[in-house]
Amino acid sequence: MTTRGTALVTGVGRTVGIGATVAVDLARAGWDVAISHWSPYDEKMPWGAEPDAQRELADRMTGLGARTTAIEADLSDPAVPARLFDEAERALGAVTALVMCHCEGVDSGLLDTSVVSFDLHFAVNARATWLLVKEFGQRFRGDHGSGRILAFTSDHTVGNMPYGSSKGALDRITLAATHELAHLGVTANVINPGPIDTGWMTPEQRSGVERDTPLGRMGTPQDCANLVTFLCSPEGGWINGQLLYSNGGIK
Repeated sequence: MTTRGTALVTGVGRTVGIGATVAVDLARAGWDVAISHWSPYDEKMPWGAEPDAQRELADRMTGLGARTTAIEADLSDPAVPARLFDEAERALGAVTALVMCHCEGVDSGLLDTSVVSFDLHFAVNARATWLLVKEFGQRFRGDHGSGRILAFTSDHTVGNMPYGSSKGALDRITLAATHELAHLGVTANVINPGPIDTGWMTPEQRSGVERDTPLGRMGTPQDCANLVTFLCSPEGGWINGQLLYSNGGIK
């Protein structure tokens, strides 16, 4: 298989998540894939960490013919994005697609969010996004039109204020690359996938989403991966500067 280049996919902590499915789908499409994860984040969440997730994902991707590497990365540290690119380049070569699936996401509203939590959400969801895009723009040397930047967002802010507001900042940062990196021929798009059940939903939440979605089903990580793989392909290269709602038409 001829590789399409190296993709760096952030936020690949578990085998059932959006990031994991995106990474495997890109490997299937011919990309070499570097993945990053931060185990302490998953450990503090209700679903917990998957200690063998990176090994299992590496086996899947190498079985598809891809070269791959996994990097532990605390994206709340402003020094980490540069190190992440350094390690990905050292293992797999220059990064030509950046797919940002990482997040800090702890539910709280206007009245009960702490300053510490607010700052952490913005450090991971907004500042790290800027620093990753900055590194990509400074390092990219690929053919004009071949570079790709993608980020996952959310508009869920009520009762989820630091998450939703920091994701709104992520939107603006990512889409700015459309014009600021135009000289490189890099496309930049944001995907809002709507509710995707990766193990965090209650049965009542699932039923509500299925009821409110015209297609009558949940969105899946594979739905997300299908769009990412298309946007990273040559055929997806004309789509640029867009906030894409890939959510089944949910109300």
